[in-house]
Amino acid sequence: MNNLSKYDEIQFRVRYGETDQMGVVYHGNYAQYFEMGRTEWFRKKGFSYKKLEEDGIMLPVVSLAINYKKSAYYDDFIKVKTKLVKTPTVKIEFEHEILNENNEILTIGKSVLVFMDIHKNRPTRCPEYLLDKLRI
Repeated sequence: MNNLSKYDEIQFRVRYGETDQMGVVYHGNYAQYFEMGRTEWFRKKGFSYKKLEEDGIMLPVVSLAINYKKSAYYDDFIKVKTKLVKTPTVKIEFEHEILNENNEILTIGKSVLVFMDIHKNRPTRCPEYLLDKLRI
């Protein structure tokens, strides 16, 4: 599958409300940054969580691992890199890196989500139309 080895990335500036009193990004916000990366990864493939939900599929996070290397600070310009780990089945797995403007790794992580049938409230396979897009 061609799209497995390539990171997609987004960039943004850390907002004041994402930091603590010392100007350091609050640790819980990194999970949100990973979600932003996944959302844009889907969008760049021509999909969205909204479209999946309209098709009766939810994607809850079932596993999240975060390894903090360095702090990000208020007004830092950071980059979130997101990569698909392997061909999705019932699960879809991503690796994440967050870097500062000097390309220093701040955080690395992994997130695992499960395709869930909204109506049956049970796991289901990755939609074929998403797999087709990943083969391009």
